[in-house]
Amino acid sequence: MRFANLMKTPENKKSVNDANELLNDSVALTAAEHHVVAAGRTPATLAATVAAAPGPGSAEAVTADVTDAESVRELFEQTVAAFGRLDLLFNNAGTGAPPVPLEDLTFEQWKRVVDINLTGAFLCTQAAFRLMKAQDPRGGRIINNGSISAHVPRPNSAPYTATKHAITGLTRSTSLDGRAWGIACGQIDIGNAATEMTQRMSKGILQPNGAIAVEPVMDVSAVADAVVYMAGLPLEANVQFMTVMATAMPFIGRG
Repeated sequence: MRFANLMKTPENKKSVNDANELLNDSVALTAAEHHVVAAGRTPATLAATVAAAPGPGSAEAVTADVTDAESVRELFEQTVAAFGRLDLLFNNAGTGAPPVPLEDLTFEQWKRVVDINLTGAFLCTQAAFRLMKAQDPRGGRIINNGSISAHVPRPNSAPYTATKHAITGLTRSTSLDGRAWGIACGQIDIGNAATEMTQRMSKGILQPNGAIAVEPVMDVSAVADAVVYMAGLPLEANVQFMTVMATAMPFIGRG
């Protein structure tokens, strides 16, 4: 998880959102009158995110490492101290390992992806549950960033694909376990949003048949708009799963 955003609407709702390459999520949320706290390990990235927030909401930064349980605990304690409650957590953790044959992956490469993509999301979900169950009014919303890879893999992507499939399991379990407490959980699966992580698409990327092909991408603002829609629903409604992807990317029929 690269950074978390804490958001408070004019109705005094607060949320935690994770986004690094998806800086537009933070911009869109502040434009939708959320107050965002961006938390992550890279101060320069956090500063850029906060500076880009247009309002009428607000944004501020907190340095945190979501792969570290103590750091996550402190992040959520600061959240409560600043805003008194938590209404939305957006788990947007995401990193990958080098695209090498599975047998050539090191344990350290595997573990790093699991720690960031899966353990980080779990730790933040757990912290959010504790707050959302205890606060008054009770409940809140959690949105997990899955991926197209939560459905089908790319070649040489075992760590990333495995963790994104696991995020789907976490989404389902969170949705079920949160039901009695007014905690909604949904997942957005994104395909080929134009970020730093997808720059290689324009140069050509390995396909399942062994060919190298350029893939279409979409403007990341489409993702931000989708997240804002999911975040803005009343708690009696939930988008359980949403797929937002570049229209012409080779997903349907992939493999």
